[in-house]
Amino acid sequence: MSYDALFYAGSEEPHYLEACTLCSKPLGHNSDIFMYRGNTPYCSEECRQEQIENDEARERRWKLASKKSKETSKKPAAVQTGTLVASN
Repeated sequence: MSYDALFYAGSEEPHYLEACTLCSKPLGHNSDIFMYRGNTPYCSEECRQEQIENDEARERRWKLASKKSKETSKKPAAVQTGTLVASN
């Protein structure tokens, strides 16, 4: 495959299979490409696994933050009672 074939017709942006999404290492034309979540290419199983672990950690943090947010929103607001006197 020629270098020109890696570009979309009429576009100056490189083809998405040109480099590893994680480490930006150029992907070889005759080497394995490891895909994850659709059209996301990685140069090795290690890079793909690192991205999977990053995504899982981000998801765990998001779920924890969401849970904490729900817990704080369920707490009743503090209400102060008493008499307020105002004078002019």
